Amino acid sequence: MLELKARATIIPPMAQGLYLSQKLALQQVLAPQLQQSLALLQAPTLELKALVDQELSQNPVLEEVPVQEQSSEEKLAEPREDHPLDPAEPPAETPESAAGEPVDDFQAEFDKLLQLDQEWRDHFAETSIPVKQDAEEEERRRFMFDSLVVKKSLQEDLLEQLRFADPKPEDVTVAEMIVGNIDDRGYLQSSVDELAVATNIPADKILEVLKLIQSFEPPGVGARDLRECLLLQLERQGRQKTLEYRMIEAHWEALGKHRFLETARALETTVDEVQEAAIRIRLLDPRPGRAYLPDDDHYVTPEVFVVNAGDDYVVSTNNDQIPHLRISNVYKDMLARPDSSEQDREWIREKIRAGKFLIKSLHQRQQTIVNIAREIVNRQRDFLEKGVAHLKPLTMVQVAEVVGVHETTVSRAVSGKYIQTPQGMFEMKYFFTSGLQTVSGVDISNTSVKDMIGDLIKREDTAAPLSDEQIVHLLREKGIMIARRTVAKYRSELNILPSNMRKVY
Repeated sequence: MLELKARATIIPPMAQGLYLSQKLALQQVLAPQLQQSLALLQAPTLELKALVDQELSQNPVLEEVPVQEQSSEEKLAEPREDHPLDPAEPPAETPESAAGEPVDDFQAEFDKLLQLDQEWRDHFAETSIPVKQDAEEEERRRFMFDSLVVKKSLQEDLLEQLRFADPKPEDVTVAEMIVGNIDDRGYLQSSVDELAVATNIPADKILEVLKLIQSFEPPGVGARDLRECLLLQLERQGRQKTLEYRMIEAHWEALGKHRFLETARALETTVDEVQEAAIRIRLLDPRPGRAYLPDDDHYVTPEVFVVNAGDDYVVSTNNDQIPHLRISNVYKDMLARPDSSEQDREWIREKIRAGKFLIKSLHQRQQTIVNIAREIVNRQRDFLEKGVAHLKPLTMVQVAEVVGVHETTVSRAVSGKYIQTPQGMFEMKYFFTSGLQTVSGVDISNTSVKDMIGDLIKREDTAAPLSDEQIVHLLREKGIMIARRTVAKYRSELNILPSNMRKVY
């Protein structure tokens, strides 16, 4: 919406004194209801449920429809036609209300609630007498609570090991300072010299205590870099004389660049033995503090389901996770009560307006997402039937034109949403990709090209891995015109090493 605002501006002194001037300016401002509608559209299912629950707690005229009353026609629909409601006007009089009898006896309902409340109070007063529990039952209960395990952090575990190590009293403060500088991966964040300058403690003392902490579990903790972390793990296993230890200790840079032939010559061994040692090095843990990290698994709920029904695909939304709302009849009937004050009626009308807008926004949200999903299914039928290699390029502008919304609306609607398809679960943004054109004029998505590159590298001869230039020629044989730098970019996005680092001798 556009708002016309007046602004007062102070003009710098020209000849004498200060001057005030006023000017009008047009400024685009989103109305609160529109902001709410956009927030509902962009929110994923679980976040949407939290937003709806918040509105339910703030707006008393809204109520959730019980599951047994929900019908397939009524899910997330607007207020029923047999209950027409215009928030600006009270309901029309019925014969009962015209006769002086309110549609809903509010006082009787209120008295009934008071009586029910008193009955519950009496019930709890009678049943809250302490019951003497059996000794065995109490012991079982106490054991259950004592068995609850709280996951310790890496720093807490290191401090606990420090107490059992029985250090010197003067070393405890230094050790606690070192543990406080160990990050969640298990690495020491600051160098010994930096800690010495910051604490005025001799570097030799800090290094001595650091060696103590590096003897704790997990192996490799307290290392200052990856190289030291791997060496600490090999030392803990007593493998100081192994080939892998010598490779890490003396030829770290060559190992990182997979220069196995150079390393084999320097260590006077065969390339095969160097490669086998490199495989054993990969079995070490580069992040010893990983086991102490909190579980950050993210569980997603599909927003849309695509099911194969013969020669067609059926698209449906996941409405089960979203509360089904309606306007409470109690507040509708309160508008019809002749003894309701105008102030109460206006408050109820405002809450009903807000509730109707929320219900309408939820309905529009679901309908928009379904329409977008249907258009995705229409354009990606080859993907649904044959897989990722047949994914077609698709832009949000193309979908927006068909659905009849703005491109930004499509972007908000697919943000953080997932779709369950016969090929698996995908984020809805996955289907919007740029593409390349084949020699025959057919468009192919860059996701499909990446899949082809990954497949070519997976089937390559490891003794003579494919270079980026060779991959370009192989793709051109399939009619896909692509530049070498584009292949290198896609290979990097797939986390695939260059050909010289993939070679196996």
